[in-house]
Amino acid sequence: EKREMWQGNHTSLEDFILEGLFDDSLTHLFLFSLTMVVFLIAVSANTLTILLICADPRLHTPMYFLLSQLSLMDLMHVFITIPKMATNYLSGKKSISFVGCAIQHFLYLSVGGAECLLLALMSYDRYVAICHPLRYTVLMNRKLGVMMAVMSWLEASMNSLIHTVILMHSPFCGPRKIHHFYCELPAVVKLVCGDITVYETTAYISTILLLLFPIILVSTSYAFILHSIMQMCSAGSKKNAFATCSSHFTVVSLWFGACIFSYMRTRAHRTPLQDKAGSVFYSIITPTLNPLIYTLRNRDVAKALRKVLGRWGF
Repeated sequence: EKREMWQGNHTSLEDFILEGLFDDSLTHLFLFSLTMVVFLIAVSANTLTILLICADPRLHTPMYFLLSQLSLMDLMHVFITIPKMATNYLSGKKSISFVGCAIQHFLYLSVGGAECLLLALMSYDRYVAICHPLRYTVLMNRKLGVMMAVMSWLEASMNSLIHTVILMHSPFCGPRKIHHFYCELPAVVKLVCGDITVYETTAYISTILLLLFPIILVSTSYAFILHSIMQMCSAGSKKNAFATCSSHFTVVSLWFGACIFSYMRTRAHRTPLQDKAGSVFYSIITPTLNPLIYTLRNRDVAKALRKVLGRWGF
């Protein structure tokens, strides 16, 4: 009885309803199966990248350390969202507990923010490699690589914690139906029925810190890189320089493109379907493509993979 009264007085602790991605139709069953295949590819490719970088001593450089952190973030990204979506779809349930929603919200914002910062810092690594190759080992040492990774995780986690605390202390009313397949920030904000000016101000500041600032850093790095490449005399040097940067630039474009689409549009221009499509792209497709782009287009990683496969007799 006491418990019921307590729950009645603290309605904010009620469960949320996740609309999900799929319904019971045959087409959606096929799409669900396809999503699970993509999920398994993402898990395998990112795990393999981390293991290869750990196992091969030649890959124990700042660049590959940062790449292993990127793979760890991508791995976490798919694990935060897909298993819960799959469990709900297969069991026919649509609920997620208040605490579960808060944890999911905190984790996905932490990992997403950390990836924004890490990709921006990785562009500095590419800048040093192209513009100051002879001073690379001095300017980009292992200690700095570790500091970059720690900074990305810490700053993003602090930002996410502030967001989660503010959002989860807001009053929610009416049917608690989240038009999404996980507790994504804009979808949960729509359920708040109180004043959200504090939250909007916080969101505005973190958009500048975690999206605008990294985009400016990436753009500046690539402006210097392009200038250096144009000054190179031989076509071979230019080709090598472009090859060195192409993987990172492709990953950055995919990631920031999806983030801008998801978070930098005004509320008036949002539809639940567009939000879901954007989230599917950066929470499932991008983490799957990242290791494939780096592994297929990177000689060192491909060499390490061949070495391991050769050892296993493949």
